[in-house]
Amino acid sequence: MRLLLVEDDRALARGLDKALTAEGYVVDWVETAEAALFLAGSSEFDAVVLDLGLPDMDGMDVLSALRKRQSVPVLILTARDAIDDKVTGLDLGADDYLTKPFELPELVARLRAMVRRRGAQQEHQITIGDVCIDTHSKQVTRAGEAVELSGKEYSLLLTFVEHRGRLLSRDQLENKLYTWGDERSSNAVEVHIHNLRKKIGRDAIRTVRGIGYGLVVE
Repeated sequence: MRLLLVEDDRALARGLDKALTAEGYVVDWVETAEAALFLAGSSEFDAVVLDLGLPDMDGMDVLSALRKRQSVPVLILTARDAIDDKVTGLDLGADDYLTKPFELPELVARLRAMVRRRGAQQEHQITIGDVCIDTHSKQVTRAGEAVELSGKEYSLLLTFVEHRGRLLSRDQLENKLYTWGDERSSNAVEVHIHNLRKKIGRDAIRTVRGIGYGLVVE
């Protein structure tokens, strides 16, 4: 899942970037409201973690701007712990509000719950044919045997599951798998799909030339 992290505290942001990447998220980190609104308008994200004390705009205004044009889940992460701030943030459309200091496991758990509530990941145990996915433990099995997936392969599989019944273009898949500044080869998505097919079955993912790729759901 792709996450937009909006945080101007560089030490905190680097730590969150590293920790959330280890949890399987693809993280785009920006330090300003201007960069956040630009990325949110040009890329697709599964969730946003938003600080309020940004250098160029108050985070509440960023939240309002986001809500005017999209419904991406937003978790406010801030040092503002006054009840009035929490009420304002939630009334403006934030899905959750977490104050600093915080514990990383709580942040990760809140992100999982927030995305589930929005319907992007409603099931804990997902079965597609003979492939089973446990979205809590991130374990994948095929016909009862464990399947070892790389981080990108797991993210790709989950993206296909979340968009069952739809075809996704290469650009859409790249937006899910890579951050804004990542270097990638021109056939990176095709390579990941090839490797994923070898592990979960060649017929599990279909290709429609000129359009994209989709999960075969029986």
